Amino acid sequence: MRVAESLNRALHEVLADDSSVRVLGEDLLDPYGGAFKITKGLSSRFPGQVLATPISENGIVGVAGGLALAGGKAIVEIMFSDFVTLAFDQIVNFASKSVSMYGRPLRLPLIVRCPSGGGRGYGPTHSQSLQKHFIGVPGLAVYEVSPFDDHRELFGEMLARGEPCLLFEDKILYTRQIFEDGIADDLFRYDVLPQAGQVTRVYLEDPEQADCVIIAPGGMAHRALAAMRTLLLEREITCLLLVPRRLYPFDVAPLSPLLERTGAVAVAEESTAGGTWGAEVAQQVHSRLWGRLRRPVSLVHSAASVIPAAAHLERDVLVQDTAIVRAVQELLP
Repeated sequence: MRVAESLNRALHEVLADDSSVRVLGEDLLDPYGGAFKITKGLSSRFPGQVLATPISENGIVGVAGGLALAGGKAIVEIMFSDFVTLAFDQIVNFASKSVSMYGRPLRLPLIVRCPSGGGRGYGPTHSQSLQKHFIGVPGLAVYEVSPFDDHRELFGEMLARGEPCLLFEDKILYTRQIFEDGIADDLFRYDVLPQAGQVTRVYLEDPEQADCVIIAPGGMAHRALAAMRTLLLEREITCLLLVPRRLYPFDVAPLSPLLERTGAVAVAEESTAGGTWGAEVAQQVHSRLWGRLRRPVSLVHSAASVIPAAAHLERDVLVQDTAIVRAVQELLP
């Protein structure tokens, strides 16, 4: 099953299980079913729970936040995550604060889905990874879709938090197959560390044995796996990949034994450098393990540039598996 199909099935199950959930967004109704078909079939099966809206991201999120604050549950689809900046005020100044600023805790179960990332030639305003702009906001949780995840469980976890959540969905994953039964490919296996907030652990043979740890969110999974394959076959370097489900809040404490064992840590993300999620993770790792690392944590980002539409230029700007390979080699000279 492809990631897009898995997300679509998960939404069908969420609406079937809970009649208080509403899905809002632009062009969601059948037969179109959303720009990437993640909401396909929902409006036909649940006509009273799917609301097509005008083109007004700030208005959509504001209505959804009010609906959630009044006792319902809301899932918003932003057509391209680049447009979530238009709803920044409703997310940061209204929804995230509303769970705590009225003198008593209030529930506000809201998910804002954000199709993100490049690799499809959509150009500067339709290809960004804007996760970093929402890291560190009190009352706001940030998640990223992974091909390792149970997506029905993921939606359930976010709605159960009772606070607004942003879910970034790397568009390049939509056509990829989800990983199942603990098998990533012919070389690597995976399991999940529930005590670490559902972090997926991808390893060669023994998760306790690796030369380096790579921490990367779900959209980077295939590039990280390609880098791990190259490092193994060409350099005999084994890597352990950690893929967190929730980017913020994120606590590295449960992962510390794994990181300390190798003493070499690289964080890879598609955002451009500067004030990123990866920098937040690196700061936490340094605070806990400084003196027990071989070298400072290595950060892998996209180039400091807008994202071109031309395929060859876009490839030069976005993080590739070769950049992860270089980062790991620099950690292990």
